[in-house]
Amino acid sequence: MSKIKHLEDICTQVRRDILRQVHKVNSGHPGGSLGCAEFFVALYNEIMDRKETFDMDGADEDLFFLSNGHISPVFYSVLARAGYFPVEELNTFRLIDSRLQGHPTTHEGLPGIRIASGSLGQGMSVALGAAQAKKLNGDNKLVYTLHGDGELQEGQNWEAIMYASAKKVDNLIATVDLNGQQIDGSTDDVLPMGSIKGKFEAFGWTVLEIEAGNDLEAILDGMAKAKAETGKGKPVCVLLKTIMGNGVDFMMHTHAWHGKAPNDEQLEAGLAQNPETLGDY
Repeated sequence: MSKIKHLEDICTQVRRDILRQVHKVNSGHPGGSLGCAEFFVALYNEIMDRKETFDMDGADEDLFFLSNGHISPVFYSVLARAGYFPVEELNTFRLIDSRLQGHPTTHEGLPGIRIASGSLGQGMSVALGAAQAKKLNGDNKLVYTLHGDGELQEGQNWEAIMYASAKKVDNLIATVDLNGQQIDGSTDDVLPMGSIKGKFEAFGWTVLEIEAGNDLEAILDGMAKAKAETGKGKPVCVLLKTIMGNGVDFMMHTHAWHGKAPNDEQLEAGLAQNPETLGDY
């Protein structure tokens, strides 16, 4: 089996996991999760240099911080499928006393989760602290982050973005999910941000774009180019152009599925478009 086919099979199963998690509790965020499935699968299976066992210290391995924590269904699925915790635990998504809360939390010690996230705008700041700690410790591994395009409307991001270039935090790769949608509509309708690329460049970042953000080969190629730009005195931003709801036709290209669960009929339709590949939980 080719590497890409293997990753595609994981993506298909992850989409099933997302739909089933959100449907079971009639709560959660499927749209952005589906749109980022390929990115997460590529990140955890090919791109990051990570240890076999998880520890909060994170020394001598690449780190990832999810800033837009509401897309936890895709994060949990990929972590489970990568061996961080049992796949069966996905059954507990959003239940009382579960380690898999709607937004990732750390107090229950879920392997793979380094920060509580979901209060939008904070992930960049945390990642910068981790990246600088690696520099101070002589650790040459990288720090990766993911942010939503709507999330960039939060002001704290821009303080952190300014800080990153001023302090030459060049071991950071921040990816922005550009799906053009947020909870109340398109990002252009809610609060137009103009050229995100131009803004990051004006703040002193190296910016790369992945036009086909739901294509695994494009992601692997683009992230390899991003990695090649680290260590050159500038933080790196990757603009990942995705489709919200990707892989489930009736969820695609609309903000309507930002935070809405499928009913029984819709679940079956979505699963039919993503035949089981690795086994459901």
